[in-house]
Amino acid sequence: MGKTETMRAVRITKHGGPEVLELAEVAVPAPQAGEVLVRISAVALNNTDLWTREGAYGRPGDATALSGWRGPIDFPRIQGADVAGRVVAIGAGADESLIGRRVIVDPAIYDSEAADANPVGLMGSERDGGYAEYVTAPAERVHDVTESPLTDDQLATLPTAYGTALGMIERGRLTTGETVLVSGASGGVGLALVQIARARGAKVLAISSGRKIDQVREAGAHAVLDRAGDVTGQIRAAAPEGIDVALDVVAGALVSDGLPLLREGGRWVVAGALGGYDVSLDIRRLYLHNAQVIGSAMHTPAHFGLLVDLARQAAINPVIAATFPLSHAAQAQARLARRDHVGKIVLHP
Repeated sequence: MGKTETMRAVRITKHGGPEVLELAEVAVPAPQAGEVLVRISAVALNNTDLWTREGAYGRPGDATALSGWRGPIDFPRIQGADVAGRVVAIGAGADESLIGRRVIVDPAIYDSEAADANPVGLMGSERDGGYAEYVTAPAERVHDVTESPLTDDQLATLPTAYGTALGMIERGRLTTGETVLVSGASGGVGLALVQIARARGAKVLAISSGRKIDQVREAGAHAVLDRAGDVTGQIRAAAPEGIDVALDVVAGALVSDGLPLLREGGRWVVAGALGGYDVSLDIRRLYLHNAQVIGSAMHTPAHFGLLVDLARQAAINPVIAATFPLSHAAQAQARLARRDHVGKIVLHP
């Protein structure tokens, strides 16, 4: 590619509402040593996109500070963590056999080279992401899924939502035959949790509401509890023996109310705070029952490897709620923020 090649990209130059998303003509990034250049065919939206744009993450010591996922954003920033596409060029030292392959990109930036490394940054936040025609990524974060029966749109939904879900399930040590509770089950991560937990052989109780309940059931939930009703009562009725693992992206009052419903040695895994971040709980319910509350941010490289295996076998079937052209990124984010859909929203560069 010539040095003057440009591409269309959607980026943010400051925190704010959908109006801060701007469509710009920018230079196609050049892959550095050890990197590859991916021509993007689909990029999926996540709540992370909204919260990064809004600066909604807070900072240690100041919960209300405007901040990206892991601190100040280096503007301008191209958003988008979830990319499916084809490798079209490589930097020095990268694997040449990747050229032409259909890939998904692990969007995490890790704190070490270990298989259980922690994510400390994210594509679309700490480095430029996929709301564009091309993106660069470290070669070791690019995974060949050429043979997967899933569509490019479906593949693009996997990295953050299904990666986060698999991280929760692995950290919660969910095994076949256990009873699992999934909150926010109609969202991107929630639906992924339902599908992966079902594929693992767990008994899946999911919390959702309204017309989304049928779609959550179709995704594999054994029972769907109505968020508008008495949730703890419904959990007790559906799982009189208690819950082995809660997979929770809502938090808030659900943690306080739900913790006593864990069985001995139960695990409550939290990966979001849609219902509020200020939580009070009866600590006796924790230690007297050898329960654990586990925080889970995204996934490790090892978890992502498991996810790629699921993608290659099409052991999961991502649901696409809507697609938009890249130029309509603001409308797509507004649609995501309304939360009236089931499945994932995808942009087409």
